Amino acid sequence: MSVETKELHFSTQGEVEIIDITEKVNRALSESAIKDGIVTIFVPGSTGAVTTIEYESGLLRDLPNALERLFPKGIAYEHEYRWHDGNGHSHVRAAFLGPSLTVPFNDKKLILGTWQQVVFIELDNKRRSRRVILQILG
Repeated sequence: MSVETKELHFSTQGEVEIIDITEKVNRALSESAIKDGIVTIFVPGSTGAVTTIEYESGLLRDLPNALERLFPKGIAYEHEYRWHDGNGHSHVRAAFLGPSLTVPFNDKKLILGTWQQVVFIELDNKRRSRRVILQILG
């Protein structure tokens, strides 16, 4: 078995920005020497997440609305009493969505459903420079 590690880099605007990274991951796979296997997509940091969704305008509104209903901004979070940075909700949201995702690939292309894309979700309340680690195994 071979392992390769690659990184994606991009900037975000903050507060539940949803970025389709499917093509960036597929590009990294196409440049890899590994033809078939799995790729783990990992966000280092505690206010970003990765998942899959159908990347369409309705869900791009629905997901932030659901996160606000589940983990509202306007309530007290203990994290804010310590750090006073206003992003306690960001940390809780990221913990529930998760920092990693593993997806199989074949012939250097992700195996996804017809309407399924890999997305990075910025949950912090400010702009960030982000790094996503791809660990390719096959």
